[in-house]
Amino acid sequence: MVKPPPLQKIGMSRVVRSSKYRHVFGTQAKKEECYQNLKVTKSAWDSNYIAANTKYFGVIWDAGGGGSFAVVPYEAQGKISQTSVPLFNGHKNAVLDIAFHSFNENLVASVSEDCSTCIWGIPEGGLTESISTPLQTLTGHKRKVGTCSFNPVADNVLVTSSGDFLVKTWDVEQGSCLNTIEGHSDIILSVEWNGNGSQLVTTCKDKKARVFDPRSNSISLEVVAHQGVKNSRAIFVKDKVVTVGFSKTSERELNMWDPRNFAEPITHLNIDSASGLLMPFYDPDNSILYMAGKGDGNIRYYEVVDESPYLHFLSEFKTATPQRGLCFVPKRALQINECEIARALKVTTNSVEPIAFKVPRKSDIFQDDIFPDTYAGEPSLTAEQWASGQNAEPKTISLANGFVAKKPTTEFKPVVKVQEGPKNEKELREEYEKLKTRVAYLESEIVKRDARIKELESK
Repeated sequence: MVKPPPLQKIGMSRVVRSSKYRHVFGTQAKKEECYQNLKVTKSAWDSNYIAANTKYFGVIWDAGGGGSFAVVPYEAQGKISQTSVPLFNGHKNAVLDIAFHSFNENLVASVSEDCSTCIWGIPEGGLTESISTPLQTLTGHKRKVGTCSFNPVADNVLVTSSGDFLVKTWDVEQGSCLNTIEGHSDIILSVEWNGNGSQLVTTCKDKKARVFDPRSNSISLEVVAHQGVKNSRAIFVKDKVVTVGFSKTSERELNMWDPRNFAEPITHLNIDSASGLLMPFYDPDNSILYMAGKGDGNIRYYEVVDESPYLHFLSEFKTATPQRGLCFVPKRALQINECEIARALKVTTNSVEPIAFKVPRKSDIFQDDIFPDTYAGEPSLTAEQWASGQNAEPKTISLANGFVAKKPTTEFKPVVKVQEGPKNEKELREEYEKLKTRVAYLESEIVKRDARIKELESK
């Protein structure tokens, strides 16, 4: 059994703890089962560079001009021809993050340095030619948009964050902004939903983690999560919040917080002294927290429990090839008959490598203790219901008889809003004066914001 990392303040007992996940092991796919010869982005932005659903994975592409990303079906294993890969290439600047729709396997969102968010349709069977025109374009951010994520419960609800220090929620079908959250004082580094899509947790360059209901107009909880100046991330784990970042001495660390008392962490863990950002992922079915380090080949995983010390180290998957990004495939796409409880997709400089995490069992019978009813990928609320304040738990399904993908219950019908212009000379003059005043105001605001950003960057 792999020993826990040094200096950790949890799991110090020498007594072997009973757990059905104690022997979970990771196995990297064979070379011919990987996706090779990819042209992965060289952007320094701290995103995962990859996202996945049950049919495809998407990876941000290294574009010569503008911004683009590829969507690859899982069947396309082996070497991929860079010159013939069809791309989504409608952005004017680099793509920074992508996210698949929670309930429609053929929709994907992308955000970019060009300040826009685009919703793209994936043809059945995957792309056969490049697509430059999105189904929907969401505009409203004034600076580069760095993150995007779909609500896990409400249909067509997307959250984005930007260099303008704002978090916006959108109805992507209507093309409208549902709400804008202010209160961040620096670049927003990560934004994640909780399990029922009623709250968000963010981390920021000002070292703070914040928790809030995105339908409100204020931050409900905030705390200095890590003292280090490097980037951090946060996710919801059960009813707790886990943040990962750096200490004052640049050691990687993890803190777990109870939102009922957000002043001090309930668990602290020193990881190591590596320099790469930690990427946390939580599996709610098995209560396992995975942590992958950027720039190294390690994936540590812990079992999450309800009582102190809350985290129990399980094991560590190691390879010599460093990872630039990572994501996990939905549980519905796993090899259940092989007791595969998780599958990571690891991004290297020019490839995507699947890593399967399995529980070693010999029986061919469905293992219901390690495969409880899982996330169904079906909406519980409409965007209107969610925006009005309603909450609901995510729908679940059993994997005992395998998973058969269903067609979306509703067709995506994007509403492209066209603004009517002035109808006569008087209205034209009035509109001109309004726009002139608006431009003057925005120019002054940009000067103020630029001065603020330069001041923060110089610190």
